[in-house]
Amino acid sequence: MSESSVSYVSKNKLFPNEREKLFDIYKDLIETEYNLNRTLVSFQANKKEPFYRWFKYKEGFSRKLIDYFIEKYHPSKGNILDPFAGSGATLFSAREKGWKSTGVELLPIGIYNIQARLTAEKISINEFKKEVITFWEVFNSTSEVGTIIQHISITRGAFPDENENNLNRYLTTCKKVKNDATRFLLEFAAFSILEEISFTRKDGQYLRWDSRANRSYGSTEFNKGEIYDFVKIVKEKIEEIIDDLSPTQNYELFATVKNNAALYDPNILKGSSLEVLPSLEENTFDFVMTSPPYCNRYDYTRTYALELIFLNNNDEDVKKLRQTMLTCTVENKEKLDYLKNLYAVLNRSSDFDFINSLYFSHPAMSEINDVLSKLNKLGKLNNSNIPRMVKNYFYEMLFIIYELYRLLKYSGIVVMVNDNVRYGGEEIPVDLILSDFAKIIGFKINKIWTLPVGKGNSSQQMGLHGRSELRKCVYIWEK
Repeated sequence: MSESSVSYVSKNKLFPNEREKLFDIYKDLIETEYNLNRTLVSFQANKKEPFYRWFKYKEGFSRKLIDYFIEKYHPSKGNILDPFAGSGATLFSAREKGWKSTGVELLPIGIYNIQARLTAEKISINEFKKEVITFWEVFNSTSEVGTIIQHISITRGAFPDENENNLNRYLTTCKKVKNDATRFLLEFAAFSILEEISFTRKDGQYLRWDSRANRSYGSTEFNKGEIYDFVKIVKEKIEEIIDDLSPTQNYELFATVKNNAALYDPNILKGSSLEVLPSLEENTFDFVMTSPPYCNRYDYTRTYALELIFLNNNDEDVKKLRQTMLTCTVENKEKLDYLKNLYAVLNRSSDFDFINSLYFSHPAMSEINDVLSKLNKLGKLNNSNIPRMVKNYFYEMLFIIYELYRLLKYSGIVVMVNDNVRYGGEEIPVDLILSDFAKIIGFKINKIWTLPVGKGNSSQQMGLHGRSELRKCVYIWEK
């Protein structure tokens, strides 16, 4: 392991000691797992797989990763939980192995993806093909356009006029389809190609705008390349769905379900894990496989803004989502009072007091908060709300970890994928902090697996602090 990945002595030399102590405690458990790579722990490995290629949910991890860890740590069937379910990769992959699966998801994008998968599994492919032919006949014979897409402030002007007109005409035609499953999949096909037909590209913390939209941000012009014709690309998407549902070499994913009526549909709990998990019965689950939002400033309500308006979310809906989700952006406000009231309503105030006390007495956490506060005062952070974001991210994750311990059965396993981060040149060892929280709560820390190649600095950090890598990790905790 390189020197840069284990040292927390910054050029500012503010408070280097507590993170070094924490590393000394866990260094023997940090080990490179050469079976893992960045493709496997991201959506990349799903790109060519049926269903997963329909919509690029970039925050997900691969089906192969889930299979790998289930086989490695809990090959016998049981109950599995993903508290940040996304588009349901954990839930569906575990279900194929005969597990009962439960997922918690707040963002409508993930829930819509899960609904599409369940719809696709049950639809008659032959009937769907016939209805698609009829659909295009109706679409081509009418010019009727209803006002379907209602923009919010951050999406206005996102589509070329012809694409938006055809999108609205397409959705108007969808409303005439009588079969619910066919209508849903046809709408989902349009949902899946919004980025390709727009002037925008998802770019981490925001939507990046092509200069042709006359709304570009930043000092440099951006050209995303081809902006696809809506009708052409939505037809291709529908054909892709038909191919994946047809009895060919790609049929295995759906055949597993169609041919096994004993498999359970995933149980989807809509809402924030901060609110949902405390209400669930303890000692319920055998396994947790998840990847929470990273502490990296990514705002999913912005990057998925087009998809959110497609699902009829207005400005207020989006703002509420941003504040409800786990803190990972500089706009999130503190949830301490909210959590205190929530646990009081559940008659669990003593649990809140324990978690709250653990956080504010944790030496390495206090060090990180102090360091970022000092860097902020020195003007060394590119956003003054970064200290608040980091503080609240770990505070909320501590509640999540506490609830996972409560919900797991004895010997239950948590597999969690996450990245370390760096702000103002200061590395924040997310793996060590969260694992130490878990240990104090009662977990045994079995391993902190690292990828053979870590995560480099952002371009801004690179210029200031060089090319030192950050650990990208998978934590293994056992109750």
